[in-house]
Amino acid sequence: MTTAREIMHPGVQCVDEDASLLDAARMMRDLDVGSLPICGKDDRLHGIITDRDIVIRAVAAGMDPATTRAGEFGGHVHWVDASDSLAHVLETMGDNQIRRLPVIDDHRLVGMVSEADLARHLPEDQLALFVERVYA
Repeated sequence: MTTAREIMHPGVQCVDEDASLLDAARMMRDLDVGSLPICGKDDRLHGIITDRDIVIRAVAAGMDPATTRAGEFGGHVHWVDASDSLAHVLETMGDNQIRRLPVIDDHRLVGMVSEADLARHLPEDQLALFVERVYA
């Protein structure tokens, strides 16, 4: 059985919940990513912020990215355990129409599964079904 740990991108970096959106955007640029997990002082996952959140939900709404905190965009986050099966990863992402999924081990963030990770591990027909479901 293929697990989330086997397909995830390890070494994911968090943005601190007290960091500004400007800091989060710079971090995304420097890491060449479109989203970042938001972690708290307890070193636990508190949410995910995307480049789209910054542009659409903050800047376009008139929020100041230098003073608005990343933690304001946490909210409910879906995740999987590192030992969960690939089938469970696909089900979680498909059911919730999400393209990035944090992977947790012993209550700590250990990685992220993205569409690119799935593309490397799924046969084309299975990947096509996943894409159809997430973008429906």
